[in-house]
Amino acid sequence: MQRRPRPCSAWRAALAALACCVALGVAPVAHAADDAQALRARHTALHDELAASPFQRPLVLASSDVDGTLKGDVYARIAQPFAVAGNALQGADHWCEILMLHLNVQDCRARNTAGGTVLDLVAGSRYNQSPASAYRFSFAYDVVAARADYLQISLAADQGPLGTSRYRIVLEVVGLETGQSFLHMSYAYDYGWAARMAMQAYLATSGRSKVGFSVVGSQDNGQPQYVGGTRGVIERNTMRYYLAIEAYLGTLSLPPEQRVEKRLNDWYAGIERYPTQLHEIERDQYLDLKHAQLQRQASGSPL
Repeated sequence: MQRRPRPCSAWRAALAALACCVALGVAPVAHAADDAQALRARHTALHDELAASPFQRPLVLASSDVDGTLKGDVYARIAQPFAVAGNALQGADHWCEILMLHLNVQDCRARNTAGGTVLDLVAGSRYNQSPASAYRFSFAYDVVAARADYLQISLAADQGPLGTSRYRIVLEVVGLETGQSFLHMSYAYDYGWAARMAMQAYLATSGRSKVGFSVVGSQDNGQPQYVGGTRGVIERNTMRYYLAIEAYLGTLSLPPEQRVEKRLNDWYAGIERYPTQLHEIERDQYLDLKHAQLQRQASGSPL
């Protein structure tokens, strides 16, 4: 029998957890050659927006909330050539290294099953939440396409908390003639009545002042007015995960023993470039938290 939703305080915690959980997605596409061509065409179409990006890097962020599906998309040109980025972004263990950079992800471990590779993810509604009360997800990991110039990775989880479903993670990368790469990351999940109520409670209380990145108008003082509500939720987490990918790729030239610390510091520095949207914790707190989580993960201790 399904339990009735708890009062709003519990719903707010559950919403925060589902908001931070990984779900980046578009439906997998059948033909890799067509996908690569389409992604290059998208890069060309976004030329002006990438050049004038307010993110101080060639990056475009979009979001939508349509018919019970929340979705965020990042398009970004990255410095790494495809031969480097395409190889580094394959492998379930590599994805756990990326996902663990997120403040609210407490644990990520890959395992092989009869049906394929699965990522077991633990995410809390607060960065200091007890693992015992955190939410657990199992994402099916799939390399949809891996060619000499194009990569598509998919992660999918059928169910989430409070009736959320169809969590999707898809990352596309294509090589460019300039020697750089172009990346598309999409993040989405479906939500039902209980999650809608939790969302409304969260946005009316602790999430009331939180905003995303899309500019939807101007304030009286002339400053930009940023999108709030559900689109603000999806945009914040889309950026958090993109910054994790960026931090991961930025350490590939370092000796392996130096990479983890550099990734952690680079992820935090990336977050702090956008304090209005993303600041939640001080650097020393973040580093201490992640060191403890990574040590526990490396030891194999169960959560």
